[in-house]
Amino acid sequence: MSDLDSTFVERENYFPTVAGLKEDGYNLLSDLCAVDYLDHIDRALPEGVARERFEVVVSLTSMSLKKKLRLRVLVPESDPEVESLFPLYPGVEAMEREAYDLLGIRFKGHPDPTRILLPQDWEGHPLRKDYSVGRIPVQFKEVKRTR
Repeated sequence: MSDLDSTFVERENYFPTVAGLKEDGYNLLSDLCAVDYLDHIDRALPEGVARERFEVVVSLTSMSLKKKLRLRVLVPESDPEVESLFPLYPGVEAMEREAYDLLGIRFKGHPDPTRILLPQDWEGHPLRKDYSVGRIPVQFKEVKRTR
């Protein structure tokens, strides 16, 4: 396999780009995840790439071409939604649900857009950088020293 190439794709071109890559032989979607860059909004990006809080990252592999490709899609906080890749790669179903569950990224056209890890009535998305983590005081009992 060659080195992993990484490229940014406009959100509007996400599904058509991935569909074209599948036609070109990228028949394996090995991973889909999401990232919250709230604390690194000013990170270095290629010229012409707009800064957004969220990013969806997709790893594709072409076994016949012996190539790997990483696609990065910037997703705005005001509308955290991208097209679902389920029609192209049905195995992505759980990965998209996990990205929704933990970061709140919605996948338009997903067949089961529900939580996968947390209870359905859970409020918020715990991997967001601004998610408030509550603290539960732990009560320790005192142990008598025997020595």
